[in-house]
Amino acid sequence: MNHDAVNPNLSAPLVAPRSAYRPSAMRRAVTTAVLGQILEWYDFFLYGTAAALVFGKLFFPVGTDPLIGTVAAFGGFAVGFIARPIGGVLSGHIGDRYGRKVVMMFTLLAMGTATTLMGLLPTYQQIGIAAPVLLVLLRILQGLAAGGEWSGSILLIHENAPASKRGALAAWSPCGAAFGFVLSTGAFLLVQNLAPADFHSWGWRVPFLGSVALVALGLWMRRSVGESAAFVEARATRRQSRMPVVDVLRQCPREVLTVFGLRFGEGGASYIFFAFSLAYSQFLGIKSSWVLGGLTLSMLLMIPVSLLVGHITDKVGRKPVYLVGSIAMVLVAWPYFALLGSGEYWKIITALLLANSLTLGILEGAQPAFISEMFPVHLRFSGLGVGREISSVLGGGLSPMIATALLAHYRSAVPVALYLGALGLVTVIATCFARETFPKAMRIKAQQSAE
Repeated sequence: MNHDAVNPNLSAPLVAPRSAYRPSAMRRAVTTAVLGQILEWYDFFLYGTAAALVFGKLFFPVGTDPLIGTVAAFGGFAVGFIARPIGGVLSGHIGDRYGRKVVMMFTLLAMGTATTLMGLLPTYQQIGIAAPVLLVLLRILQGLAAGGEWSGSILLIHENAPASKRGALAAWSPCGAAFGFVLSTGAFLLVQNLAPADFHSWGWRVPFLGSVALVALGLWMRRSVGESAAFVEARATRRQSRMPVVDVLRQCPREVLTVFGLRFGEGGASYIFFAFSLAYSQFLGIKSSWVLGGLTLSMLLMIPVSLLVGHITDKVGRKPVYLVGSIAMVLVAWPYFALLGSGEYWKIITALLLANSLTLGILEGAQPAFISEMFPVHLRFSGLGVGREISSVLGGGLSPMIATALLAHYRSAVPVALYLGALGLVTVIATCFARETFPKAMRIKAQQSAE
């Protein structure tokens, strides 16, 4: 719901006056947010790739079926997501009280520290049960950091952008996350060229240890960025909440639930397309380099799709575009696994392009502006932190583990395809119930102001 148009007295978003939007500050905000997202999600995605390829054997050697070890490794993956709402609540409180920048500095430092330490961990064979315990604790730290990173980066862009370009500019942030995935996958592709024994003994550690340099660069860049214009305006007018998490649940319950529904299916599908696809390819005996290469290509092509979609939402509104992406998720569920299960290279690439480049490209491009505009500025970080991150646990965090468990039990991808279709249906329903946050009258007014 756009509070600016519906309830100006209770919780209208405070928007900085047009004079506050300086092109140079906006460019700096976009660059810093995108590069920070690249570095942050490079770290976060490394665990998902390693969980599918090596963590099951090195840290969770359970039984004789390798899929069982992978399920356990994805359990650690899910634990990181369980920590995300806690990180989202903490980051939301700090971000709404003290600013977006302080949160973004902390999340990058915490993520980088956890990732680097993962690269130094002894394996189960070396220290026994302490190995998976330490790995899971570090994953929890990653989850706490991820809980605030996405919202902070989105808001830094969205709240510095003029109304007529918020969709297009905010779409840059998930593109940074996509490129972070490409970097993490590319790093694993490189080390997989090592001899299998070298890869399993030390090669897998290299991408994790490389995080040190990347995070140092990210922290240096984020020091130079200013606070978001809308937050500065809210603080100047003393429009702030002492307990923003409590207030957003009390004042905006529908919006929190809407964000939950919009994110639930999209998050679940994205991690099936990414993490589970690697485990499924190993189950089928498909070369992991094929899937890693296809994932890299599809995520790269997702970037221009998302940017185009963000621009389109500024012209036609957020809701219809998101609905198209939601329906695409339902339609792609069956052909995705049929193509992937064929074992043919070009069909595998086609499946990944349909899933990541097209379906997720539409959803990721439309989502940032759509869900940010549902909350007033002084409660926005908390609203996103609660709604989006709780859905990340039940959607993205559990989906690879559920999908792998279904595969291990049925030895078939059919139940997984049905599960993916159900996730898409949840997103379709949530989109239908969502209110348009950038209706035609507002689009016309924003365009006139821009001219």
